[in-house]
Amino acid sequence: MLTDAQWTMLEPLVEACRPHAKVPPSDLRRTVSATLWRHENGAKWRALPAELGPWWMAAQTFIRWARLGVWERLLNLVQERGVQLGMTFLDGTNVRAHQKAAGARRKGGSQAQRDHREALGRSRGGYGTKACVIADSQGRAMAFRIAPGQAHERPEAIPLLDSLPGVPTWVVADRGYSSSSFREHIWSIGAKPAIPTKSNETPVACPDWIYKNRNVVERLWARLKEWRAVATRYEKTASSFMSVLCLAAAIDWIRR
Repeated sequence: MLTDAQWTMLEPLVEACRPHAKVPPSDLRRTVSATLWRHENGAKWRALPAELGPWWMAAQTFIRWARLGVWERLLNLVQERGVQLGMTFLDGTNVRAHQKAAGARRKGGSQAQRDHREALGRSRGGYGTKACVIADSQGRAMAFRIAPGQAHERPEAIPLLDSLPGVPTWVVADRGYSSSSFREHIWSIGAKPAIPTKSNETPVACPDWIYKNRNVVERLWARLKEWRAVATRYEKTASSFMSVLCLAAAIDWIRR
């Protein structure tokens, strides 16, 4: 739940990025608190405590705002507190999908096309989603990309770098991101890569004193996955699951 201090920080940000209707929400704090409670606990909307208001109101608000990109804008707004790009970290994780996450509308096309559109797929870890993040030097999420569970992380790396508000000094990532073309791209934007090579590649310098900081992004994922709706995907659509990630990351910024 939000403390008074956290709501004081969050309220103007929510007001700045939410859609403004003719009739303002009757209790914005209660609705946001209900949304947080549901995603932190991974519960059904119908399980919301009575003091958090009608469950359908919170559910409809979250889904409508997800379609409008409100939660992504909220994450962008909290970053105005000041990002630190001395080091940036790339990392991905597999998020298992709950059985209820399947079944979004096909909107034409096959089931396989629907699953690709909604970032769902089957990998060795089971049916789920590949979530990739780029974090700043303090281990705070800057942006996310999601793909079907069997997808590789590296294709998401350049779009994530392009989303940064500036040029980092170092780009730190694990061997999954190792490729000569990706290192060349990092050099071309004015940054330096700290990515160890794979066993079948020609060795490339990777400063240990930089790479040892990669645990910063691993700790970020550990904090985000304390939210049960991040550790397990319950959302049917890609936009809703992306919104869960952005909301969790925005609250992480505020709480830090």
